[in-house]
Amino acid sequence: MFDFFKKNKKEQPELAEDAEVNADEAAVEGRDSDTAAEDTEAEITVVEDTGAGQEDENDAAMNKTASEETEKEETAVEESAADEPVADEPAEEEPVKEKGFFSRLVSGLTKTRDSINASFDNLFKGFSSIDDDFYDELEETLIMADLGLDTTERIIEDLKGMVKKNHIREVEECRELVINIIKEQMLVEDSAYDFENQKSVMLIIGVNGVGKTTSIGKLAAQYKSRGKRVMMCAADTFRAAAIDQLKTWANRAGVEIIAQNEGSDPAAVTFDAVKAAAARDVDILLIDTAGRLHNKKNLMDELAKMKRIIEKEYSEAHLETLIVLDGSTGQNALEQARQFSNVTRIDGIILTKLDGTAKGGIAIAIQSELNVPVKYIGVGEQINDLQKFNPETYVNALFADMDTRTDIEILIPEAEE
Repeated sequence: MFDFFKKNKKEQPELAEDAEVNADEAAVEGRDSDTAAEDTEAEITVVEDTGAGQEDENDAAMNKTASEETEKEETAVEESAADEPVADEPAEEEPVKEKGFFSRLVSGLTKTRDSINASFDNLFKGFSSIDDDFYDELEETLIMADLGLDTTERIIEDLKGMVKKNHIREVEECRELVINIIKEQMLVEDSAYDFENQKSVMLIIGVNGVGKTTSIGKLAAQYKSRGKRVMMCAADTFRAAAIDQLKTWANRAGVEIIAQNEGSDPAAVTFDAVKAAAARDVDILLIDTAGRLHNKKNLMDELAKMKRIIEKEYSEAHLETLIVLDGSTGQNALEQARQFSNVTRIDGIILTKLDGTAKGGIAIAIQSELNVPVKYIGVGEQINDLQKFNPETYVNALFADMDTRTDIEILIPEAEE
């Protein structure tokens, strides 16, 4: 089995000159807004009949008889109803429990799963033997699921090797083999989250619109709930309202934030933040950065300068660089990660917006092709909708309809025993 998770760490050049900037810490203000509701009164208009003629005596008598018969029928119905046992009133419906993360993940990957499953069913039912045509069709199916060409070719080669080694003849047996091969390609090392339990600076990078600031806010809230001292740094000083957005998240999470005015030097803000983090014994410092495109050399140079400041001024802290990618963009997300990895070391990936996308297979391609682990995935807007990435759980959710086991058996395979 291939080992896809060896990291190529690049040494960073020494800082040419120190950044000397004094910044005021920004206070986070939350604003509450009241909503007012207006009541609307309905007017009822009573229309009176006019010009009605008098009924003759025969009509009056007939109406009186009909009225008496109606009263007798209503009385009989009431007496009959009184003799019947009173049915219990329906119990109040219990509030709908919030879905667990696995259920939300399964739901979020519905479009991807439906596409893959339909193709898989046609594939495995349409071939009676394992031949070149079968492999070609499987290759096309995996590529259409956004697994990427390189990842797909690895899967096909691994499958061919297993089929030959184990003398497999039935096409259906290949289904489970493919799923297991995909899991193997996505394994995350046990040490991937060691930084969470030591002094760490997390540099969050990525283009605008992928969810960087939101991801920082969610991570900060989760770390704070675990009893860690967390600080944010608003180093995205170019995008309008980016600082205010991060302040809102800091206020919501109840953590400190270091910020300057819009247009300030990001490296200077970073300098102040690492100095404050060291002085205040902060466990985790989360640094928001400007949206950087791989073809903007000046922005990449600025990112390198920020990293040199962190390494020099806070050398005792672990530096963790995470790139945020929008999972709904498919191969574009993979290309962004590839370009960023060419200019800076990336330790992990935060994959957002996987809920409702048909491109969920991109997580497999990113992790397999870049040798960089997906460490967090997001499937919604709530704080707990960003979770650590578990390849086993992810693949099980992706292929859930192919598995006859219950959710518990899928998540905890030992439950089958």
